[in-house]
Amino acid sequence: MRDLVPKAAVVAMLANPLSPDAVPEIREVQAAAQANGLQLRMLNASTPDEIEAAFASLAEQRPDALLVGGDPFYMSRREDIVRSVARSGLPAVYPFREFTEAGGLISYGTSLANSYRQAGIYAGRILGGTKPNDLPVMQPTKFELVINLKTAKALGFDIPPILHARSDEVID
Repeated sequence: MRDLVPKAAVVAMLANPLSPDAVPEIREVQAAAQANGLQLRMLNASTPDEIEAAFASLAEQRPDALLVGGDPFYMSRREDIVRSVARSGLPAVYPFREFTEAGGLISYGTSLANSYRQAGIYAGRILGGTKPNDLPVMQPTKFELVINLKTAKALGFDIPPILHARSDEVID
């Protein structure tokens, strides 16, 4: 976020408070915001109506940028979320490339395809007789930075060269 919007002072985060992953994710984002001198404003939403209300409140909160949390519910609503972000005119960072493919500005996160592949390998090993307790715990190892230049142009937003250099994919 700091590379995307260097002059940002206030960042909003859309998070699902009902998600079991929300507490550690929010804690990490709060620590990163504090370390970078950013004020973090939370937008909690766990239903479609709450998502709409969260985006309606953006006009009052006036953040410089938005971070969308990595909740599976948000994946199922990604097109609605991307449209709402576009209406707000805010630069936003999403958790998965699928948001950027749907028209979001930029995403940075694990490769869901790689995670699904690993889950399939685990399932195959279990079906082959390996006891689940004998399988190692695996963390994601592949992360992707994807930039949508069409969205950047529509927002009138210049992507910093450092992000171009770090990107895994640029969508024209």
